[in-house]
Amino acid sequence: MAATELWRHGDPESTQMWKFLQRVNDKHGLQLSDYSTLYRWSVDNVAPFWEEVWDFAGVRASRRFDKVLPIDAPMFPRPDFFAGALLNFAENLLFPPNVDINDSDIAVITATEDERTLTETSWAELRELVRQCTSAMRAAGVRKDSIIAGFVANHVTALVAILSSAALGAIWTGISPDNGVSAVLDRLVQIRPQALFADNATLYNGKQWSCATKTVEIVEELKKHGLELVVVIKGLDSVDMGLDAVRATGVTTVDFESWSKSAPNEPLAFEQLPPSHPLYVLYSSGTTGLPKAIVHTAAGTLLQHKKEHFIHCSLSSSSRLFYYTTTSWMMHHWSVSALAVGASLVLYSGSPFRPHSYLSIPRLLSSLKVTHFGTSAAYLTALEANNVRPIDDPSLDLSALSAIYSTASPLPPSTFAFVYSAFPPTINLASITGGTDIISLFGAPCPLLPVRQGEIQCAGLGMAIGVVDSASAPDAPVLVSPADAPGDLVCMAPFPSQPLTFFGAGGDAKYRAAYFERFPGLWHHGDFVRVDPATGGLVMLGRSDGVLKPAGVRFGSAEIYNVLARFFAGEVEDAVCVGRRRETDTDETVCLFVVMVEGRTFGDELRTRIRDTIRRELSPRHVPGVVEEGKGSIPKTGNGKKIEVAVKQILSGMEVKTNASVANPEALEWFRAWAKTAGLV
Repeated sequence: MAATELWRHGDPESTQMWKFLQRVNDKHGLQLSDYSTLYRWSVDNVAPFWEEVWDFAGVRASRRFDKVLPIDAPMFPRPDFFAGALLNFAENLLFPPNVDINDSDIAVITATEDERTLTETSWAELRELVRQCTSAMRAAGVRKDSIIAGFVANHVTALVAILSSAALGAIWTGISPDNGVSAVLDRLVQIRPQALFADNATLYNGKQWSCATKTVEIVEELKKHGLELVVVIKGLDSVDMGLDAVRATGVTTVDFESWSKSAPNEPLAFEQLPPSHPLYVLYSSGTTGLPKAIVHTAAGTLLQHKKEHFIHCSLSSSSRLFYYTTTSWMMHHWSVSALAVGASLVLYSGSPFRPHSYLSIPRLLSSLKVTHFGTSAAYLTALEANNVRPIDDPSLDLSALSAIYSTASPLPPSTFAFVYSAFPPTINLASITGGTDIISLFGAPCPLLPVRQGEIQCAGLGMAIGVVDSASAPDAPVLVSPADAPGDLVCMAPFPSQPLTFFGAGGDAKYRAAYFERFPGLWHHGDFVRVDPATGGLVMLGRSDGVLKPAGVRFGSAEIYNVLARFFAGEVEDAVCVGRRRETDTDETVCLFVVMVEGRTFGDELRTRIRDTIRRELSPRHVPGVVEEGKGSIPKTGNGKKIEVAVKQILSGMEVKTNASVANPEALEWFRAWAKTAGLV
């Protein structure tokens, strides 16, 4: 039985997705009729498909490609997409082709918790800021292949630094100032940046936080690894810039505003580069080792994002995108690319619950006429748990809102239904999935398909995903049977946003081990999923390396979390569910740890109700053998993802070395203590 339908597009034939389908039909003499037939063509005809995306979405290039990719190209080693072309990523964002925008149109709005500080930047102003910064960087010795790092919040000056780096052919990596010094150095020491852009201070949860002390510690270490320049950005006017303290490290230090404005008066020029030229370095979670530095390419990032923004999301020059994200998260890079279709950006830093509690973000959506809003599943479930329905507030106008995107963790089915009662029912609610590894999406929105409760709408065009039986032999992977059975998410055909490599010595070997060792020849993404063969929808069930399998029955932690969100939202604030199997155990035990809502008490009565509800809603095999109160909070990464695997390893008696990628390492210490006492009984 198909999942409950919650939404359909009112006029699907007006969308770019439909126009793209008709273009493919006309050019290739086909009779594709719907998304499923278009998708099948896209994954069966990889090179023709990506050529159509290039032409339909529009790419500004000084030289067109000779061919899309080699015939019968494998996924590893990574094939060279669009060989022979020359282009520049920043040029495509600042001067998007085939887009109707005026110099005076708003390109960027920068907002924070302090509503008095909202600023607007026009397209002409953004281009001039990038011209100045690019000239200053060039004068400082930044060149093609230089490494540039940002210790910056999500604001227009950070965007200017990103685009200026790309204009020169330098490689950008960004880390949010809410990260600790060790987390920053775990990443940046690996890639040895030549220049560092750093905020002087940030605002979060009503407090001003100086970045000066952390910046000094970071610079003192990075100067041992080749750091030449620090550019301090005035994030908050009322906090000292801290220039003298940074200069005392011996590294050249300037303030951004005077440095960029005093740069040589040179025209804005864009280095013309091959499509596979490195653009960004992003980082894996690194919960049990150093984060892996993943190198992404310019054309791969551009083409994937234009496909997703223009074709899947219907973004255009009349759109305004606001994705609540930090600069550390892949979704920041995803949202920045919306400039390439002419959309304007809302860049926000601060708490999502300031200054108007749960209505803070909805007020921003209303006042700025946001059309596309992106957030985490945790934010939407928080609104659900507190019964916050912005549509019922007469002071809010959400009529411009056409889409809400949710990622970072699976969106519970109950929250799907809640969103359609809390926001305008005309929105395309899209739970999406992909990740840092591919800087894009495997599971995407689609205006030609309905939204069904609990399901990601579809696999993205050109992404040849499959679901493999987790018990398959590495050299003989077998698709799940029946077709709706859960299994490991794989991709079976090349796509342009595959990473170029991992940064540093042995990068290709690390790249291969990360994605192609489990099933050689297939991209193994590390997610446990189920596909509805009737609808094509995806259901995310957790990480495949954290899959629960008591008595050989496999299921994902998301199924447990969905039950908690639906039935216990008023009592349970958060939870982590993992499987424990020690050397002396004959089977795996499902262990569930809950964090209570403030003022609520954990006890035998709640434990029994949780077990009974899971048994009723799922099955007896799903019932946790251990249900306890997690008194040390739930360990998470800086992006808010639960660190299930590390908890699983600790409970199973393994030694886990934790690094600064864990946002709250004290939570893991609590689980270590639990495992040594009650957990080992």
